[in-house]
Amino acid sequence: MHTTNIILWGLGAMGSGIYKVLLERSGPVVKGAIGQNPFKLGKDLGTILGMEPTGTIISGDAQAVLENADAGLVLHSTGSFFKEIHHELMQAVRAGCNVITIAEEMAEPWAADQMLADELNEEAKKFGVTVIGTGINPGFVLDALAICLTGACCQVTKIEAERINDLSPFGSTVMATQGVGISPEQFKKGIENNTIVGHIGFKQSICLIARALNWDLDQITEEKEPIISSTYRETPYVKVEPGMVAGCNHRAYGYINGEAVITLKHPQQVCPEAENVETGDYIRIEGTPPINLSIKPEIPGGLGTMAMAVNMIPVVTAAGPGLKTLLDLPFPSCWSRV
Repeated sequence: MHTTNIILWGLGAMGSGIYKVLLERSGPVVKGAIGQNPFKLGKDLGTILGMEPTGTIISGDAQAVLENADAGLVLHSTGSFFKEIHHELMQAVRAGCNVITIAEEMAEPWAADQMLADELNEEAKKFGVTVIGTGINPGFVLDALAICLTGACCQVTKIEAERINDLSPFGSTVMATQGVGISPEQFKKGIENNTIVGHIGFKQSICLIARALNWDLDQITEEKEPIISSTYRETPYVKVEPGMVAGCNHRAYGYINGEAVITLKHPQQVCPEAENVETGDYIRIEGTPPINLSIKPEIPGGLGTMAMAVNMIPVVTAAGPGLKTLLDLPFPSCWSRV
């Protein structure tokens, strides 16, 4: 089995984007493609993406691809929640493949489901492979970058990080999960029945920061509020009238002795410029010395996640077996064609 040859599992916007990033790099070759969209099944990977044919045919039979492709690494992008993708990750591991997944809950899977994480960890060790979740958020902006900055501190007492981004490029599925285009009353009902999820991964980011700083948290809480538009906003996927919801203001807190020592904020909305809102990534550390980092505009979520997945390849292939988090491995850098 060729350890740097790759199977793409998931060929939506993110999986397709990861493939295009891979084409700019030397070394890894895509030997298999697993998809779910009936329109794509049985067709050439390159043709589907508007490129020259590659000879790699998209298949819905994951087990057949895992068994027959000469590949030792799966780049996985089919879902966000650990319970939903657990069986896919186990399949890949039992086929002897390393796995890099962009599922948000996999940034710190023990925070999502300790039993499933322990099981996957044991299987990965048994089959001698590495599994890690990565992405721009969680995986970088609201956790890894903040953790890295504390390395310049003699003492840290509080961390606050905020990511203000534009939802406009995203499709109807994301709009629905953020409550964009609906009334405030409908938003409230969506929070109650869990159809509006806001940002996925706050718990993972807070747990990673706390573990890195050796903080023992008492509890983690989250809040979601609608961002009500005062202006008309429109994207290719949604129209927002004044008084309707333009996005979700999602916040999370990690407490010690009743005090919020970690505060993460992620207000997401369409067309923020319509109300003079500037996008950006911000990290504020209370400590010795205090640190304030501002990145304007925000690091693009899609491209950032694709890059993180691809840049993790040499890190994962050199790692020891088991289920890992960003605290367990060297941080990736942008390796390129030589």
